[in-house]
Amino acid sequence: MWYEIFYRDPDFVRSIQVILELLGTLAFALSGIRHAAEKKYDWFGGFVCGFSVAIGGGTLRDLMLGVTPFWMTSPFYVVCTMLAQVIVIVFAKYMKRLDNTWLLFDTIGLALFTIAGIQKSLTCAQPFWVAIIMGCITGCAGGIIRDVLLNKPPVVFQKEIYAMASVAGGLLYWFMVWLELNFAVTVVVTFIAIITIRFLALRYHISLPVLQSEE
Repeated sequence: MWYEIFYRDPDFVRSIQVILELLGTLAFALSGIRHAAEKKYDWFGGFVCGFSVAIGGGTLRDLMLGVTPFWMTSPFYVVCTMLAQVIVIVFAKYMKRLDNTWLLFDTIGLALFTIAGIQKSLTCAQPFWVAIIMGCITGCAGGIIRDVLLNKPPVVFQKEIYAMASVAGGLLYWFMVWLELNFAVTVVVTFIAIITIRFLALRYHISLPVLQSEE
């Protein structure tokens, strides 16, 4: 079967999985703590917000897959959040100038966690349609938690292309695996595609149609 390609080198896949989750944790933690700083949260509140963003999607995914949540297998995910907090604190006075950079971190986290969610679902022997949904949940649920904690409308439910970039990346990942392309190439191309879709949508104001209610 085509999905057996994914299991040819499980150790390599697992290594990539851990790297993606660590980088995604750092990127999302930076995004969450930065938003908490804008709301004037204290250090503890900022850490809680950053950690919730960083682990929220992956935790929900792992619970649905029936496995131990990823952040409970190693202290490095907590360390990544602590590092993000230190970065935000140290560079606090430069934060306003880095608005585009924070957007980049958020988008990088979305791409990394989408791929990580797909990979983990496949290693749990889930079909690809489930893997794509799990990738979207992994990439987007943390942002929903962040916006709820900050009392903001979740970005995933607005016109802005966010979750759809994750779904599109998942479909591309599936297509490349179906073509039996190199695993590393599949990861890199999917990562670039998700980021590109997100930024093109923002640059050219591309969005989904808005639901209309009767007046």
